[in-house]
Amino acid sequence: MSAILSVIKKAWRETDNTLLLLCMAASCFGCLMVTSATEYSRPADSLISRDVRAMLIAVVVGIVGALIISFIDYEVIIRLWPVIAGVCILLLLLTLVFGVGPNERSDVRSWLQLPGGYYFQPSELVKIGFIVTFGVHLDIVKDKIRNFKTVLLLCLHGAIPTVLVMLAGDMGSSLIFLIIFAVMIFMGGIAPKHIALGFAAVAAAVPIAWRFVLGDIQKNRILALLYPEDYPDIIYQQDRGITAIGSGGWTGAGLFQGQYTQNHLIPEGENDMIFAVIGEELGFLGCLFALFILAMIILKIVSTGNQSRDNATSLMCYGLAAMLTGQIAVNVGMCLMLLPVVGITLPFYSAGGSSTLCLYVGIGLALSIYRHNREGAAVNFRLSRIRTPFSED
Repeated sequence: MSAILSVIKKAWRETDNTLLLLCMAASCFGCLMVTSATEYSRPADSLISRDVRAMLIAVVVGIVGALIISFIDYEVIIRLWPVIAGVCILLLLLTLVFGVGPNERSDVRSWLQLPGGYYFQPSELVKIGFIVTFGVHLDIVKDKIRNFKTVLLLCLHGAIPTVLVMLAGDMGSSLIFLIIFAVMIFMGGIAPKHIALGFAAVAAAVPIAWRFVLGDIQKNRILALLYPEDYPDIIYQQDRGITAIGSGGWTGAGLFQGQYTQNHLIPEGENDMIFAVIGEELGFLGCLFALFILAMIILKIVSTGNQSRDNATSLMCYGLAAMLTGQIAVNVGMCLMLLPVVGITLPFYSAGGSSTLCLYVGIGLALSIYRHNREGAAVNFRLSRIRTPFSED
């Protein structure tokens, strides 16, 4: 027994327990808010709603999975990059062929239906896979990062998941892929002139995207922010959300006491609009508390990246931080009517099994980087025996 306890204590000391505890605290807070947001749908003979039950299962499985991943040397994960890339592309292709979406959105095919009536959103897992493979790619071409051909190949790498997700109608996830790509390639040391070219390309692509890529629903959601009186049905969700936030004042109406939340007047209050539920029931101070926990998680991941002894894993941590920051900014922007609704959940707080599980896969990667940077010397992946399409003979 003493030997087992000794192993457990050693494992705990080597784990980034600050990050793990912050994530657990965020998940507990999220479960509490989803419980309040779904109280209206709780069966009389049940203590919690179906959404809360699914979220609790996802959190427990996710934490266990993150701990298991943390014991896997990140060198092993990186050496498996071709498998990770292949699985990610396969998942996205399967989504294009067999994907399903909400009943009212026939143009969306972002979910795969699993046996037992469950659904899985592959783009959530592909975000983590992209962070791994793109971090490896950036590290391999580190010495040629200012070469235009190298930048084009990096752009192609970023375009593959972004375009495939966009074709499935998931504009929100495609935006997050772009944010991850931009942050990682910037931290990888891209030349200023290429950054300028990137901004010019984005500016040129905006009218093209408006004309040929965005559907009527996406266009109307953007126009609704500018002319809300002309699109009352489309702006309804955001209008109810920001009204609920405003009604919360400094301290809120109290948990399970929000009039908008408890009467189900905030559409998707447990998912996209969970921040509105926090604002109504816990007020401005509750919103600050929720964002503070998320900020601490992001800063801890960035700190792990800064302390990592090799370039690839540092970039992966920055990619994870970019993913979280992007999702938080977009989700909160949606709730405050600063950005159009694009179907992005608030990390750790919104209901959703697949998003929570995949989020903890990313946390497991950060924990692995932390643990194995403490245990041994770094590996220079660009000089190792890894063979890639970007390597020179």
